[in-house]
Amino acid sequence: VRCDQNLISRYKTSILYSVFVLDAEHKWTGPFFFIQAADPQLGLMKAWRDGDCDGGGEEWAEEVELTKQAVEAINQLRPRPRFMVLCGDLVHAMPGTPFREGQEKDLKAALKGTDPSIPLVFVSGNHDLGNTPTPSTVEQYCREWGDDYFSFWVIPHFCFFFFLFSFFPQYINTAQTELDTASRERKTCKNWVKAVFSGHYHRNAGGCHGGLDMVVSSAIGCQLGEDTHGVRVVVVTADNVIHRYYSLEQLRARGLDEDLKKLLQA
Repeated sequence: VRCDQNLISRYKTSILYSVFVLDAEHKWTGPFFFIQAADPQLGLMKAWRDGDCDGGGEEWAEEVELTKQAVEAINQLRPRPRFMVLCGDLVHAMPGTPFREGQEKDLKAALKGTDPSIPLVFVSGNHDLGNTPTPSTVEQYCREWGDDYFSFWVIPHFCFFFFLFSFFPQYINTAQTELDTASRERKTCKNWVKAVFSGHYHRNAGGCHGGLDMVVSSAIGCQLGEDTHGVRVVVVTADNVIHRYYSLEQLRARGLDEDLKKLLQA
């Protein structure tokens, strides 16, 4: 990420974090929701203001505070989210550069307050693996944050989630393999990919094509548009995926909107 709005726009789809939700053909156990957050990117806010985004960002207290606010807001939610996924970029400093270790340490400390009943899921971005990932940077990331791509079923044979770093073709090829396996387990693949969620753009964006919802969520940290620091609430019902972006202030003060609460009580 460089201090150039056009460059940011050009690369807005280069990092993709995907969530796939299946149609209701198997036993449904009730609606649930999860939190999609993106780009805490500790160190970017000052670097952006200074016009030196190629540097690692020597100050990140603002992002730490915003991450703590996000944790506080999510802990207050009732009912609890099934999980929270934190899409990269987790920190701003690239692998092997100054400030990297300190940023990762402080992000982990800020997230430590997350209620134990809310599993945290981490997905890498280009600042986490490097613009050109190597075995060393992937190993380092996996050691600190977990697998660089993975999948799981929330409801067996009903609701499947897949998470990946899509900057390079090999990750997309892996995604296709995972999806083929999931579709075989489910015995059908007709219209089963419902939504794709991503970060990286530091603004809200997206659209819908052919029944596929493409959702780009703005950042916990540095904002490059008119949105506010926030997270996205995603409600999964038996036949739909409903999502809404909340500012951290709004989520802390009011929690979920009443219409989403009603969906979760169905």
